[in-house]
Amino acid sequence: MGIELLERLFTLHLAPLIPLPYAWWNAFTRLGEAQILLPALALTAAWLGASAGTRPLARAWLLATAAVAVATTASKVAFIGWEKGYAPFDYSAVSGHAMFAAAILPLLGGLVAGPRSRRVAVVAGYGLALLIAVSRVKIGAHSLVEVLLGAALGGAASALVLWRARWPPVRMPAWMPAALAAWLLLMAAVAPPSRTHDAVTRLALHLSGRPAPYTKTMMRLEYRLKLPHGGPARPGAVR
Repeated sequence: MGIELLERLFTLHLAPLIPLPYAWWNAFTRLGEAQILLPALALTAAWLGASAGTRPLARAWLLATAAVAVATTASKVAFIGWEKGYAPFDYSAVSGHAMFAAAILPLLGGLVAGPRSRRVAVVAGYGLALLIAVSRVKIGAHSLVEVLLGAALGGAASALVLWRARWPPVRMPAWMPAALAAWLLLMAAVAPPSRTHDAVTRLALHLSGRPAPYTKTMMRLEYRLKLPHGGPARPGAVR
């Protein structure tokens, strides 16, 4: 009942507060792709790692992001290879886009902004990560539960790093914010479709020995067939 009320609240009251066209949501969702965010993380971590004083921040950020990325990948492998989902909540696996966005963008924003406006930039990073999470629901890529879990995982990772962070006392070199902004905007517009899911699918099939991947469509159909009269338990549970 709790998740049903949450989904109704989101669908009927929260989502309409951001009435963006589908193309805008699709642009936002691309900013959560691993192929776009991980190079930005790598460049920024390399800059941090060049100084002994900020090397622990780079190490903590990389380790925290790696940890939640492994957890997210494990959830996808478990579903695709071993059918470990939860149909009543329309849950198949944690949203990688929501996870990466929440793990990377707040810290990236704080480092780009510099000491004077760092707090505002960190909050803006979380705001952009939230928009990316919402976009996954708006374009039909994930259920609300999946993006909430992804945002929670990534947000916990970045919050832990922020709690222990020793920020650099100086701003980035002038070229780095420009390069990072250009990378994010350009790649969101022209990058080829991400193949991350294909790689995870191959991994799941290799580990599980399944001849074909288990899909959300299969889960929804099986769930519907188990219900009385073959109907959905709640609106939107099976699409």
